[in-house]
Amino acid sequence: MAQSDQGNGKSELGEFLRSRRARLRPEDVELRTFGERRRVPGLRREELARLAGVSVDYYVRFEQGRAANVSDAVVGAVATALRLDETETGHLHRLVRTASGASRATAAPAVQRVRPGLLQLLGSMPGTPAFIVGRRTDVLAWNPLFATLITDFSAVPEEQRNKAWLVFLHEETRGRFVNWETKARDLVGYLRLDRGRHPQDPVFARLVAELSERSAEFRRLWELQEVREKTHGGYHLRHPEAGEFTLAYESLSLPDDPDQTLIMYTAEPGSPSEAALRILAAKTPDPGAVLTGARP
Repeated sequence: MAQSDQGNGKSELGEFLRSRRARLRPEDVELRTFGERRRVPGLRREELARLAGVSVDYYVRFEQGRAANVSDAVVGAVATALRLDETETGHLHRLVRTASGASRATAAPAVQRVRPGLLQLLGSMPGTPAFIVGRRTDVLAWNPLFATLITDFSAVPEEQRNKAWLVFLHEETRGRFVNWETKARDLVGYLRLDRGRHPQDPVFARLVAELSERSAEFRRLWELQEVREKTHGGYHLRHPEAGEFTLAYESLSLPDDPDQTLIMYTAEPGSPSEAALRILAAKTPDPGAVLTGARP
C-alpha cells in the first residue's frame, strides 16, 4: 500500500481522537482545573493520558499514529477514558490497525452482487418497502414499493445510486424526509463507520470527495467524526401522493456478507401511516418485481 494511504490512516485516527477529546470537559471525568482559563474546549492530551494510564509522550505518539505495537489493552484504556460507546470503540480499534499498517488492502474490493435468494426475498414482500445496501451506502437492490416511497432508482445513474449521494444531492430523495437533518446525521455517521472498515477503498474516497465539494452540509457533518450503526429506528416521511407519515425500519446484516444489509420499513398496524403505505402500494406497478445492479 502506498505511503500516502497509511498517512491518511494516521490523519483519520488523530482527527477522531481530537474530536472525542473536544466533547469532554474536565468536570465530566472528575478532573479539577482550579478555575484556570482554557484556550480550547475539551480535554488536553496530558489529561487524557493520565486518565488512560499512559505517559503523555506515548499518548501523543498514539494520537499521531506513531506508536508501534499498540495493544488492545491500551486502545481499550483510551476508549474508556474518552467514554466511547461500543460502536466508537470498534471504530477506534480499526483506525489504530489502519494507522499501523495492519489493515493494508492486498486487492481491490470485490464487486458487490446480491444473491438470487435475497432478490426472491425482496420480491416476496410487495407490501413492505425494502432494499439492500452495500459498502459506502450503495443501493444494490430494491423492490418497487421502496422506489415509490423514495425515488425511481432505475432512473438514477448507477454511480449515483447511493443513499448518501441521494440524500444530500438529489432533491426528490431529500424532500422525502421531514426531519432531514436527523436522516443526514444518521447517514453520515454510518458512512464514516463504514469508511473505517474499508480505509483503502478508492471509490469510497471519490464519493466523500464529491459530497464534500458539492455539499456544505455534508462537510459540516463529516467533520464531526460521529460514527453510528444502522440497526433500527424510524423516520418522519412525506410523499406527494400520501402526505406525511412515520415508518419504522429494521436492518438485518447478512451473515455471509457483513457488507450487505437488508433494510425494511414498516408502519404500525391500524395507524394513519399504515393507510398512507397502502395508498403508495396501490400506486406501485408490478409490486412483486425486484431491481438490482452490481456495484464495484
